[in-house]
Amino acid sequence: MNRRHFTLSLSSVAALTIAGWLPTARAQAWPDKPVRFVLSQPAGSGPDNVARLLSDRLAKTWAQPVVIDNKPGGQNITGALVAARAPADGSSFYFATTAALVTNPLLFKTLPYDPQKDFVPVAFVAKSPFAILVEASSPIRTMEDLIARSKAEPGKLTLGNEGPRTFSGMIARLFNARSGAQANLVSYSSVGVGSQDLMGKHIDAMVADLASTAALAKQGRMRVLATTSAKRVAGWEQVPALAELLPGFDMVGWFAVVAPKGTPQPVITRANRDISSLLADREVADRIAAIGPIAEPGLSVDQVAAFLAGEHTRWAAITKEIGVLPE
Repeated sequence: MNRRHFTLSLSSVAALTIAGWLPTARAQAWPDKPVRFVLSQPAGSGPDNVARLLSDRLAKTWAQPVVIDNKPGGQNITGALVAARAPADGSSFYFATTAALVTNPLLFKTLPYDPQKDFVPVAFVAKSPFAILVEASSPIRTMEDLIARSKAEPGKLTLGNEGPRTFSGMIARLFNARSGAQANLVSYSSVGVGSQDLMGKHIDAMVADLASTAALAKQGRMRVLATTSAKRVAGWEQVPALAELLPGFDMVGWFAVVAPKGTPQPVITRANRDISSLLADREVADRIAAIGPIAEPGLSVDQVAAFLAGEHTRWAAITKEIGVLPE
């Protein structure tokens, strides 16, 4: 090999080495610009409140602004699509819910995004218990009362929810199916609208997430009959879990952070570590619990992936049980 060829070879090796080093170096320097969390829910919603709490703390940890980008609408499709199409450089994450990552593929024949192909797991944030609530002065005091009344006059008792193809709507259908209740399911465009009708005594009961209704319940304007979780919820220990009446009933929403596929692994690893560290902070966990959800720190990236896979399997069985087919 002559000197010219040897010099060229060294240059080629150097170029390849630098090319391979640059993405890693950039990832290690992350974040070097503002970070965006895309949400499918509007400002003021339960997920939004939790995301803003975390973003304020993460901004200090990362020394960069963490911006909340609300993209509500289309049963989470609008926000999911924005997040899926975002640059995979660590500048954008998707603060996702059960619907966006698990149930939408079971409810729609075609989606403009694929939760399993377009995103990679980053961190698990919290579980979001749902509840069955009545207006504070309602004569319905227990779930047994509600079921008995619905059976006594089939179709007369009204149970509000956000629609047959939403999380609360499917909880309502599963409750009817497993309890033998014959409640008339009334759809609303949002928890807020349903809550106003419940407090106005236009409906008898409602299925909603605690994150959106906790404040009204604590103000004494609503009464929580049961949570839809397998066990009683921390902070709501006086409220029975529906599983105490219907063994095996476990319908709990959750929040997880995912990133566009192709996001550098070092970024994902650090984001997982930093988010989990925040969630393990007692003050942060208590503030999230005050909103409604229950923080669950400590899941590794692989554990989040395994959890999501398990949820796909579980929800496939649930949608089959209640007869929900993709449209």
